[in-house]
Amino acid sequence: MESATHDRSSDTLAPAQAPPAAGPAGRAGRLWRQAVVWFRSLTIERRILAGFSLVFTGILVISAVSYRNTTVLLSNSAQDQRSHELVQLLGTIDGAMDEAEQSHRRYLVTGEAAYLRAYRSMVEEKPTFVRYLQDLTKDSPEQQERVARLERLMQQQVNAEAGAIAQRDGGGFEAVRKLALEGAAKRELAAIHRIIADMEAHEREALRRRVVQSAAWTRSTIGLLGIGALLQLVLLAAVYYLIRHDITERRRVAAELQRRGELLEAANKELEAFSYSVSHDLRAPLRHIDGYASLLRKAVGESLNEKAARYLQTISDSAKQMGQLIDDLLVFSRMGRQEMLHTTVNLDQLVKTILYDLRLDLQGREISWRIETLPEVPGDPAMLRQVFMNLITNALKFTGTRALARIDVGVARRTPSEVVLYVRDNGVGFDMQYAAKLFGVFQRLHRADEFEGTGIGLANVRRIVHRHGGRTWAEGAPDKGATFYVALPTRRPQS
Repeated sequence: MESATHDRSSDTLAPAQAPPAAGPAGRAGRLWRQAVVWFRSLTIERRILAGFSLVFTGILVISAVSYRNTTVLLSNSAQDQRSHELVQLLGTIDGAMDEAEQSHRRYLVTGEAAYLRAYRSMVEEKPTFVRYLQDLTKDSPEQQERVARLERLMQQQVNAEAGAIAQRDGGGFEAVRKLALEGAAKRELAAIHRIIADMEAHEREALRRRVVQSAAWTRSTIGLLGIGALLQLVLLAAVYYLIRHDITERRRVAAELQRRGELLEAANKELEAFSYSVSHDLRAPLRHIDGYASLLRKAVGESLNEKAARYLQTISDSAKQMGQLIDDLLVFSRMGRQEMLHTTVNLDQLVKTILYDLRLDLQGREISWRIETLPEVPGDPAMLRQVFMNLITNALKFTGTRALARIDVGVARRTPSEVVLYVRDNGVGFDMQYAAKLFGVFQRLHRADEFEGTGIGLANVRRIVHRHGGRTWAEGAPDKGATFYVALPTRRPQS
């Protein structure tokens, strides 16, 4: 009976011990198993993306914490520098006050004015010392209070020593015998020494605390960076796997891009040929318009009233402007299709030739030229001549309103791979927010009635420089002139 009872009691107790995992640990285990099942159900790409997201999130967190640690370290470093400067300044003040007091006592004994140099120097430098102290302790109210007390004591010392000097000058050595032996500002000087010592002790303690804090933050940052490096390795491995998995699609996209690039290049060539043909065919009708307007003016003569004559002049001027615009378009189109002559161009001689060719246009102008020695570069001489002709005539045009125009041509920077040239003027300049429009076709920043032009010259400059493998940009300010930069390679491109 006992055995049976014991067996039944054991059977009844066993179920009570079965579900022990109903707590937080059990729930965490179930969540983990569910996460693993979910992860295995994903495709390879989604697994990689999920891992990428987790690693990237970890890197972001580590970067944020590391940034905070680095900010604290930089702040501590700046405060340490300020503390060192403060301690050094306090030492200087302490020494200056001692030297002033000793020199003052020598003066009281001897009466020689040469001994007052240190005292007078300290009086002159006292406001500067106080200002520096206030600046260096502006983040510490406790130190600011000490600076205020120190300033009062320094002034008291100065006043006491000034009074002793007055007594010495009026009554001789006997009048200041006791002061000369003991010191006119003995108590003030001792108090100054105590305050300076307190301030130095305060700063050294602050330095010590910051050193301990910085060391802790540094260790934390190094550990986080190590974890970040490990996560980055994991991220790189995932990215490498993803790239290999997707390489076929990338090759297909690259081939498609190449095909479209070839189509775009062909379309650009057709567009250039079309613009050249249209521009060329438009020139003849414009010549007819201008010519017949001129013949009509001569035939009618003075019988035209003023209004009709103005109409004819407008027709003629518009035809000429349109002709100039077409000529510029032809040049622009030709620069895109013309074969380049690869040779060495002497830019110094090229600019001198341009100035010589422009000599008749410069008559009556007051211009200050500054032309530096320019280097030789590889390129097409005719094209580069067009570049600098456009830039120099551009500078001449926009300095036309100046009584004395200043135009500089020189080298801004030279490296083994390129040389940066500039053309600078003191003309009307431009607003930098419109700088991106300067080198576009038909882009003008000034009205046509202010400055003539078609808006193609700078576009031509950029096209030619790009064909040489270079760069163009500009800087300026309204009514303060402009500087145009041309960066050209110093080595001939490999054919």
